[in-house]
Amino acid sequence: MNYSLLLIYFFSFLGATQGQTKSLAEKIIITTTKKSTQITISKNGTLLVNVSPKDVRKFRRQGLIHYNDFGASGDGKTNDINAIAATHAYANQNGLKVKANDGATYYIGGEQRTAIIQTDTDFGTAAFIIDDTNVQNRSASIFIVNSVKQSFKLKGIASLQRNQEKIDVSLKESCLIKVSNSKVKQYIRYGLNQNNGAQQTDIFVVDKKGNVDVDAPIIWNFDQITELTALPLDKKQLKITGGRFTTIANKAESKYTYYSRNITINRSNVLIDRLEHRVMGEGEQGAPYSGFINIRDCAYVTVKNTLLTGRKTYKTIGSAGKPVSMGSYDISVTRAIGVSLVNCSQTNDINDNSYWGIMSSNYSKNLVYDNCTLSRFDAHMGVANATIKNSTLGHMGINAIGSGVLTVENTTVYGRNLINLRSDYGSTWQGEIVIRNCLFIPSNGKFSSLSLIGGFNSGMHNFGYTCYLPEQITIENLRINDSNPSEDYLGPTIFNNFNPKVTDYSYQEEFPYIRTKKISLKNVTTESGKGLKVSNNPYLFKNLKVYND
Repeated sequence: MNYSLLLIYFFSFLGATQGQTKSLAEKIIITTTKKSTQITISKNGTLLVNVSPKDVRKFRRQGLIHYNDFGASGDGKTNDINAIAATHAYANQNGLKVKANDGATYYIGGEQRTAIIQTDTDFGTAAFIIDDTNVQNRSASIFIVNSVKQSFKLKGIASLQRNQEKIDVSLKESCLIKVSNSKVKQYIRYGLNQNNGAQQTDIFVVDKKGNVDVDAPIIWNFDQITELTALPLDKKQLKITGGRFTTIANKAESKYTYYSRNITINRSNVLIDRLEHRVMGEGEQGAPYSGFINIRDCAYVTVKNTLLTGRKTYKTIGSAGKPVSMGSYDISVTRAIGVSLVNCSQTNDINDNSYWGIMSSNYSKNLVYDNCTLSRFDAHMGVANATIKNSTLGHMGINAIGSGVLTVENTTVYGRNLINLRSDYGSTWQGEIVIRNCLFIPSNGKFSSLSLIGGFNSGMHNFGYTCYLPEQITIENLRINDSNPSEDYLGPTIFNNFNPKVTDYSYQEEFPYIRTKKISLKNVTTESGKGLKVSNNPYLFKNLKVYND
């Protein structure tokens, strides 16, 4: 027996949102013998893949392989996940592209098996049915796109400073750096989903000499470092194109047991193009989803020409002991830099509030929406620099906290506010907001009061960081469609009442909330003809300077 290769995959990753740690191990053994190409499964669940010499030559000559080459039926009934995983394993080993069979429908059942993608993959016009009604491991991705490059620990760096321009390392290539300090808690959440916070975390990119990319700077002071990891950046772009995916939704109890039956991107420099994802079978109850496209621990990922689906909103009891609506997402971004959604939309109405907002992000930098029609943009635990342009945002609008520059231009927003600074994380934006050439249709035209910038901060909760309103806000060419308000409507404000208790000097904040210093306004118009005021609580902004051009 001639074993030309013995390939074993082991991988692990930190899992989905809500701070849960997931681990996953897959093993695939590939051999080449004179027997026919076939897949068997060992008693411990290992895939044993044999490839005949004839097929080895054929695949090498073609430069690509198809799922049916490894036994996928594509009939929409037979579970094809083992054949799909085997196909990608062999393609990864031999540097081959993968092409789904046009017209095929691949059924993926609930057993735990993950296909690792490390080469260009064309799902084409093939359909994929992902059945979540009876799942062995809700945290196991269907596909993981990862790098052949291995991450490694960095030693000898005891601390980091905000906006530090260089770290003392010598590397073989540019890397994404992940740093954490478990001794410091930040993002200590306030409200119905209150918690004790998460360890201090940051990500940034350095070149071989340790120079930090100034477009994604270090945003925290790390007086101590408990973990420092480098992930080498892939220079060549990996492309994933096409595919018509349908998830048959789980019917689990409605509680925070997130499902991650998805496509996870763990590799830098990836393009997803012309993918479609639909959801069917949502019933009276269901557990939430952490994102069908889940981008994490990587840099420079573009998702374009892609169709997504908002998830039905289910309720549970939150950590404060009261009913809460659970966030459920079709795309999520965690610890990632330079992620762009371009020309993306969703299957359901962006203003239908029975569906949760479609996107979430945490610990990320330089996020972009360009020409997107989606129900929400959201940054939970912070974004550094975000741009939303040429887009339409639905009922959940723009929700963010973070730092740097938040730019919204050539965009229509239907949310309750034009921008909502999330109160559960302190309504903080340390930097600048720029709004240019936009249309605001508050609450899809159903409102009694409206503010451009929404949020709340009592000054009495410790979020683990100082909270800021934007130092400067620039608003140019904004049209506010307030043509059909209730009778008691007083006109629009720039800020809502961030703290109704602050009406004079007697209120003392335990954790002072740093207010905006400057606002520049140019050509802001309302359909009602009512003028734009700073706030219905002017004392909060008594030191604010407003410049009208």
